[in-house]
Amino acid sequence: MKEIIKKIVRAQKCNASGGQSSKNTDDVKVSKKLADNKTFLKNSFKNSTDIIYYEFEGYSGEKALIVYIDGMVDKKTLNRDVIDPFIAGSKEVEFEEEFEDSEKLKSLIHVANIQEARMVSEVIDAILCGDTAMFFEGTNTAFIIDSKGWEKRAVAEPDTEAVVRGPREGYVESIRVNTALLRRKIKNVNLVFESLKLGRQTKTDVAIAYIDGIVNREVLGEVRKRINAIDTDSILESGYIEQYIEDNHFSPLATVGNTQKPDIVAAKILEGRVAIFCDGTPHVLTVPNLFIENIQSAEDYYVRPYIASILRIIRLVSFLISVLVPALYVALSTYHQEMIPSVLLVTMAGAREGIPLPALAEAFLMILMFELLRESGTRLPRPVGSAISIVGALVVGEAAVNAGLVSAPMVIVVAVTAVASFIVPALTEVMTFYRFILLFLGGMLGLYGITCGVFVMVTQAASLHSFGVPYTSPMSPLNLEGMKDYGLRFPLWSMIKRPGSIAKENKKRRG
Repeated sequence: MKEIIKKIVRAQKCNASGGQSSKNTDDVKVSKKLADNKTFLKNSFKNSTDIIYYEFEGYSGEKALIVYIDGMVDKKTLNRDVIDPFIAGSKEVEFEEEFEDSEKLKSLIHVANIQEARMVSEVIDAILCGDTAMFFEGTNTAFIIDSKGWEKRAVAEPDTEAVVRGPREGYVESIRVNTALLRRKIKNVNLVFESLKLGRQTKTDVAIAYIDGIVNREVLGEVRKRINAIDTDSILESGYIEQYIEDNHFSPLATVGNTQKPDIVAAKILEGRVAIFCDGTPHVLTVPNLFIENIQSAEDYYVRPYIASILRIIRLVSFLISVLVPALYVALSTYHQEMIPSVLLVTMAGAREGIPLPALAEAFLMILMFELLRESGTRLPRPVGSAISIVGALVVGEAAVNAGLVSAPMVIVVAVTAVASFIVPALTEVMTFYRFILLFLGGMLGLYGITCGVFVMVTQAASLHSFGVPYTSPMSPLNLEGMKDYGLRFPLWSMIKRPGSIAKENKKRRG
């Protein structure tokens, strides 16, 4: 008892972070006295008002204490399956002096998952995860009862990954719901989930998912290494993990993929990839991530091959239009008028008559205005945001042309660029970044600047690797089998092997 009181005093004097407090409880064992356990837990939780301590006496005279966090447990299950059997005496069990057998406890209450804990640190971690801790007088063992029951969002279709044909369900903020959705897609004993906790303060649940026998072992080992090397106070979203484990921290192109759809995650790990689940977010990370995955869609594999191929070509062309068209317009109208057909050149010259701004400044202001409207429409509530985006674009564009600040061709160019950027939502931020760079290069150096900029961007993309896999594969290095699922989508029956750059062991997926 004296030793416990000393540790309580040390915990009260400790004014550091939760990580330091947890060190003070690592070597403290559960006491046989309920009062000591209750006092220690109250001091550990700093008398927080959302921690519930409920003492009661059972039918046979045994004294018990349950501790849980209000709002994180299912109170109906707790009252019906844990507390009521003890008080009502529905089971006649004689208690020994030390009640340390979880099997005997299972004969009294109606909860399947019960674990034993001898250390206070284990008890605190379980309570923080939403479980209920149960203590008995005269017993130096705590029983951890699985009673999680917090509120969560229902499974629904993700707004950013809508499809015409295919599954409509999407991930939610609960990691267990998300892993179960993946289990429904892949009913295989070789589907493995490795659980761990990240963040000294948040202790966020993270799970690594892969299929044993298909996964690329080198990629899996690298994922484990990078995740275990994360040392930070908090992990609040999978984006935190992405920034810690990505290959190139300064590249605008993401080497870690993310999605909210279980069918996409299932398809990727069936090719040998690794998925990373994070509690508290519907976004699941997948590695390695290749550039072509940004152009692909889950719906490509649910429709006929030639339809999917046409759609992919449209997405690739849209990417090029969104990045290059404003810069080409500025470069041609400023430095290379001889490359524009005469009729079109006369029309453009007439439209620009009286415009006070040079083409570069004109394009920059219009694209900046588009980005402002897009961002405001995204952050505002959906009905208001869509109205502001449409009305704002029409009013601002029409007013700018009538006022003589910008030319009508420039409005058309920016509008086409905006529409094209929405076709490939996975690359929206990248296209914005590249668009501004090429715009300034085209405005200052003409086509020579655009050519140099494109060369640097392609070279940088080709030099990237995602967990040891070339980012531009199977185009570079060339892999003919992988090209069946690149710009064109071949029939499923012709895709006999998994991507050669990813799968290293079990390469054959049919036949």
